[in-house]
Amino acid sequence: MRKLSDTLTRLSALRAVHSPGQATDVSDRLTDLASFGNNPGALRARFHVPDGLAPGSPLVVVLHGCTQSAAAYDHGSGWSTLADSSRFAVLLPEQVRANNANLCFNWFEPGDTKRGSGEALSIRQMIAQMVKDHAIDERLIFITGLSAGGAMTSVMLATYPEVFAGGAIVAGLPYGVAESVPQAFDRMRGHGGPSGQALSQRVREASGHAGPWPTVSVWHGTADATVSLSNAGAIVDQWRGVHQLPASPTQTSIVDGHRRNVWHGPEGQERIELFTIDGMGHGTPIRASGMDRLGHAGPFMLDKGISSTRHIARAWGIASPAEATTASPAGIRPLEPAEFAHTSEMPPPASASGSRQAEGMRGYAVRPDAIRSVIESALRQAGLMK
Repeated sequence: MRKLSDTLTRLSALRAVHSPGQATDVSDRLTDLASFGNNPGALRARFHVPDGLAPGSPLVVVLHGCTQSAAAYDHGSGWSTLADSSRFAVLLPEQVRANNANLCFNWFEPGDTKRGSGEALSIRQMIAQMVKDHAIDERLIFITGLSAGGAMTSVMLATYPEVFAGGAIVAGLPYGVAESVPQAFDRMRGHGGPSGQALSQRVREASGHAGPWPTVSVWHGTADATVSLSNAGAIVDQWRGVHQLPASPTQTSIVDGHRRNVWHGPEGQERIELFTIDGMGHGTPIRASGMDRLGHAGPFMLDKGISSTRHIARAWGIASPAEATTASPAGIRPLEPAEFAHTSEMPPPASASGSRQAEGMRGYAVRPDAIRSVIESALRQAGLMK
């Protein structure tokens, strides 16, 4: 059994991943989607459709991080701005505090992460309504998200793979690796969970779908101390198994100064790509100045000289190609799977052993109801208990 101090440390860490932050000066370009099925997950739906959008246009589903609103994530990432110039619709599901105090999508709650139930079904119903209302091409539906929204992107790709042509997971986690708060802590740190074929089997069993499968784009910072970089490798492994691709990438290049690995299918199609953003912590990489700029820097919207929004849309074929942003220098080495295996340890809490507070607690018996009260209070603050 874990010590109370370790549990509280992990609660604090989980609150950090569930708190990507909210910009204070945000322009809201979104409209409410008033009705979309019976909404079993009790989510809010927001969207943006460019004026005069032609029938048969694409749809991008965008899932925000914790403590963010749909409008805040759109402001930082620039998805609706790109939608105007590239002519596609954007749907932004939004969490509400009644579901999660920190506005996190409940990516590890079994009732919200299975096909036909909870938040996953609510998002599916929103998509169906957008298709009906705006004559969306059902072959051109894509999904992306940050952090808990990235983990929920994994949920949607696994539970409704027939809906999506492609998905992009930013600083997220694989599907089906956690079903409780302690498991969520461990997986964020890169500890435990299924691996290899077991990871891929979770996706295959989530829907009964037999293919074809969506393409997958994975983005992660090499200095992410909140969600371990090993999760990026686990996501790649999960979908490599589904697509039946080899362990080593078939192509490696440098794009806007950052490494991109690609796994191609048997006919040469790009099936999986992995961007590792050098020196970036936890967040979505954006480009806030110069050519290709898009979005606005802010909490967990990190200006790293590369617009993940533009590159993801280009990989999906719904935005204009880049102009000479990709280089493939001679001798560049592919990033091997073992390089994702490290764990980013959480810093010790301020009350760690040796502090005056810790010293003062030694030698005192604590009643079980007091312990329970402390844990429940921490869970509520972390948004994991009502």
